Amino acid sequence: MPLPISENIINASKAYPKPNNFKPDYGTAGFRSLAENLPSTVFRCGIIMAARAFKTNKSTGICITASHNPAPDNGVKLVEPSGEMLCQEWEPYANKLANAETDEELAKCVAELLNSENITIPTNPASLKMLIAHDTRSSGPSLSDAAAAGAKALGLTTELHGLRTTPQLHWSVMQLNKNLPSSEQDYYTTLATAFKQLVGTNSDNNKVTLHIDCANGVGAPKMAQLAPLLSETGLEFDLRNTGKGVLNGGCGSDFIQRDKQLPENFTRLPPTARCAAVDGDSDRLMYFRPLPISSDTDGDDSVIVPTTSAQLFDGDRIAALVAAYCSDLLTALGCGPGCAGEGVSLGIIQTAYANGASTNYLQNQPGCSVKLTPTGVKYLHEAAHHFDIGIYFEANGHGMVLFKPAFLEKMNLVAVDQGNKEAAAAASDFIALSQAVNQSVGDAISGILLVEAALRKKGWGLEDWAALYTDLPSRQLKVKVADRKVITTTDAETKVSEPKSLQPLIDVAVAEVPNGRAFVRPSGTEDVVRVYAEAVDQKMADILANTIAALVYKHAGGVGDL
Repeated sequence: MPLPISENIINASKAYPKPNNFKPDYGTAGFRSLAENLPSTVFRCGIIMAARAFKTNKSTGICITASHNPAPDNGVKLVEPSGEMLCQEWEPYANKLANAETDEELAKCVAELLNSENITIPTNPASLKMLIAHDTRSSGPSLSDAAAAGAKALGLTTELHGLRTTPQLHWSVMQLNKNLPSSEQDYYTTLATAFKQLVGTNSDNNKVTLHIDCANGVGAPKMAQLAPLLSETGLEFDLRNTGKGVLNGGCGSDFIQRDKQLPENFTRLPPTARCAAVDGDSDRLMYFRPLPISSDTDGDDSVIVPTTSAQLFDGDRIAALVAAYCSDLLTALGCGPGCAGEGVSLGIIQTAYANGASTNYLQNQPGCSVKLTPTGVKYLHEAAHHFDIGIYFEANGHGMVLFKPAFLEKMNLVAVDQGNKEAAAAASDFIALSQAVNQSVGDAISGILLVEAALRKKGWGLEDWAALYTDLPSRQLKVKVADRKVITTTDAETKVSEPKSLQPLIDVAVAEVPNGRAFVRPSGTEDVVRVYAEAVDQKMADILANTIAALVYKHAGGVGDL
């Protein structure tokens, strides 16, 4: 006779006690902390996602990762049956379970969840499962076991998929629930086949070598598996920082965006080199190139002079490039009455972190609508659903292109219509794009294929891409505070609502700077307040950022050195 659910949970939870004084908080992308703090949290996330599977009668997933965080950290990302992130309505449940102080309190919280959501545990849920994966952190396997134990305590079967990128795990959950091929090899085949449909073979000698900073993370072995499938297209990967160094240490997309410096093992590439960087779990993408140096000390232009500075092609520029490509395809479809592109909505979703120059560029593109949301991919992804073609990339490189199923159904009909070959070709490209771009969540690997396809189709190099607009100089800072929750914001995080004294002072500081723009927001993952400032030149941006950081420190309870 099986034990009652509450007894199962109490017994299983004893192996994963919650640390004293640890108060996990569900941030913009799940829970994160030092790895040693997390076994209880991850165990309870296993329970949450098992309950979610029973609620939806579909399979769910968990990925153990701290993404771009330092190597000692870890975290957990929760995957809906759709492959998207955990729905926002269930985040309070996750917080409540994660913070239950005792095994008995946890069992009571679970009972309340099941009752509130009218969930009945099936006696034999053979068709349901939870997929679990982890990144390269040494704590990943044991935390995966903790997640599996939580799911088992509620009666759900699990599959341990081992080492995967976060987007791969999301993709597999999405595919599984659609009854489509969902293995890791299926992922590579789907992406490579779609990319080949977009760009063709290398018949025109379009060979491109992309030098990729893998952040010493999980992306390295995964891109190595994809690379051979792309050889016919002329796209080759030169993988660097593949695991011998520190995870996210002096490398990776977050390092490059923050410091605007070349990562380790990239300083001897020529200025013409096309480079990209991913983060620790390969869901963020940053393109870059070494900044040119006029000459070397000997006057020999054939000598490659080491440089440390990088020109960034961040998420804003990726969104602008993709918007330009999609706009071309819509033009080919025809946008007048009776044409295949009539009434198609193309939306670009940004956050306040988007550079003001990119927003101005996009707002002036025909047919493009720009929408602003709070920071966090869950907000951008939700907004993207409101467009036939929803493009979102945070400045940090986390993003994707989301296509409405009804739009793709229409494209399937247009693609076989031989009456208008130009429209049929454009429709075929849209269909291939929807397969080359991971439709579940932002994915740096599929993002690389998206960027390379857009550049190839437009016949552009990095110079053309860079010429779209000129970034306004900006600076980002972090202010340590005792409690980040003392800061609350409104208007998509562009205005401070609490403390009330702060926003008027920020407005005064901004008004004193030419082309000034600034905002502050509490971090979603740590007790810091993030400061962003833009201005007419870098010196003024730095001054503005430092001025506002001092205001935050004074009015929001700063701690330590400023």
